Amino acid sequence: MSPTQHFDDAEKLVETIAARFGREITLALPLGLGKANTVANAIYARAANDTSSKLNIFTALTLQRPSVSGLEARFINPVLDRLFGGYPELGYVRALRSGTLPKNVKVSEFFLLAGRSLGIPSVQQNYISANYTHAFRYILDRKVNVIAQLVAKRIVHGETRYSLSCNTDLTLDLLKARAEGRANFALIAEVNSELPFMPGDGDLPESAFDFVYENLKTDFPLFAPPKQPVPLTAYAIGLHVATLIEDGGTLQIGIGAEGDAAAKGLILRHKENAAFREMIAALTPSAKTELGTFEKGLYGASEMLVDSFLDLIDAGVVKREADGAILHGGFFLGPRSFYKRLREMDEPSRAKLQMKAISYVNHLYGDEEKKRAARVKARFINNGMMATLLGAIVSDGLESGLVVSGVGGQYNFVAQAFALEDARSIICVNATRASGAKTLSNIRWNYGHTTIPRHLRDIVVTEYGVADLRGKSDEDVIAAMLSVTDSRFQDELLREAKANNKISKDYEIPAPYRNNTPERIAKALQSAKERGLLPDFPFGTDFSDVELRIIPALQLLKQKLASPLSLIPVLLRGLFAPKTPASEAAIERMALTKVANLKDRIYRLLLRGALCG
Repeated sequence: MSPTQHFDDAEKLVETIAARFGREITLALPLGLGKANTVANAIYARAANDTSSKLNIFTALTLQRPSVSGLEARFINPVLDRLFGGYPELGYVRALRSGTLPKNVKVSEFFLLAGRSLGIPSVQQNYISANYTHAFRYILDRKVNVIAQLVAKRIVHGETRYSLSCNTDLTLDLLKARAEGRANFALIAEVNSELPFMPGDGDLPESAFDFVYENLKTDFPLFAPPKQPVPLTAYAIGLHVATLIEDGGTLQIGIGAEGDAAAKGLILRHKENAAFREMIAALTPSAKTELGTFEKGLYGASEMLVDSFLDLIDAGVVKREADGAILHGGFFLGPRSFYKRLREMDEPSRAKLQMKAISYVNHLYGDEEKKRAARVKARFINNGMMATLLGAIVSDGLESGLVVSGVGGQYNFVAQAFALEDARSIICVNATRASGAKTLSNIRWNYGHTTIPRHLRDIVVTEYGVADLRGKSDEDVIAAMLSVTDSRFQDELLREAKANNKISKDYEIPAPYRNNTPERIAKALQSAKERGLLPDFPFGTDFSDVELRIIPALQLLKQKLASPLSLIPVLLRGLFAPKTPASEAAIERMALTKVANLKDRIYRLLLRGALCG
């Protein structure tokens, strides 16, 4: 292997790559945060300028700055400027969105940023449906010849070391394949000063890389999506989930409001046990068993190292060690405060957080005996968009064939839950969703697309409770799912089940489950909310105090937009509302203090009315 070559000019690096591999580059970029954006943009620019060349890009979860309009844009764009200022947009993303991707460039992804590519034909057409652990094989099948990854750098006893940091997930497996002669690619490291240097398998010598790109002028801030508020429905789901976790067990947890709510629920169970028990008693008509504190603690074996894991560690919930670590993860992504904590963490503490290959975290093959011993009483928590009354889960796409996100590691963890002796898969599903002015049930009789088939049904959790489905008959599964369905849709679903002879004609939904309404959830959690136990942002926020006051007002206006006539009372309220320092600070933040047109005047009145509503 040739000595590592160093560059501070991305275009010169790309010319060197082209001289080595010719006119066809098959480029793999890590999922999410770990993309070497500067290098990738230079490779893309060369292909776009030379249509006689060919570029194939294989990746997943391409991060993009959100695009919004109207009143929402006035709020979120300054936040995005603050968080993403200096983050370089990937050139191929811009071309995909505008429909201008050159014919000699093809982009294939196995996981999409949720909902962002529904209207982009080329993304939908080139999507590869794959389990996370299988994506590695498809990279090899495509004979990828270049991998470009963001890395952290440090000098240890005079030796330069590079960390794969946020994305050990597939790169470690690919390096192993190259060492075994099953792959031939150049590995490019792009050094980023903000990326935490993570110890473990991803801590590599310089010789592991063919090329290193480092330039302070192009060193960019990490992509750091702001935390979203956790609504009461998500808290209800998270609290129910927290009753399913056994002390001394193993935890996988995902990103999003439900994941944050589950983590907060576990912390409340450990630190505020009496209050936790009160909330559970108010939420559910059936008794739960796992309500005690965590004396042995949990061990994390999670595809994604989410930022709430650090709070679980701080609270003494995650503390059980396995193979020298309290957590093994495959990749991470989070807010700036999360990256800062990882960078500034003392070495012994950071050493307990081990980043591993996704083949290690997401399945049992290889070192199976050791993994089984570590992953006792495992609970794998993931999200679904919908569930059928027979227990199938819809997480990644629509029955039209359009892909919303991807399978990712969900199937891997469901399979593990059945392969391990005492493990369970927990899928969180919001019971309803808004569609314009309508409310729709996310519990369906049937659906034309499935991510997790019904023969792997296990535990489904909605805000209304826990449906334990494993090993049960179809009739019992239907009864369990009806018990966690919103009551506005129970009768219709029950009629369909009876019409298809899947449940007894005389079955009636028990009375305790006939009051599954948002109002009941709000009432059950009202006291805890007022006492500050269920904050909108349980793990911190990048929003200012003024912005935090604006968010509920914008949420109210968004709800009202489903029925525009309902905005009239808000408008009238804004017309007569007194000006207060708080309301005027919000008006100023939204750049509506001085307005020059009717639309902005209406925006100002609506905002003022929503702020005092």
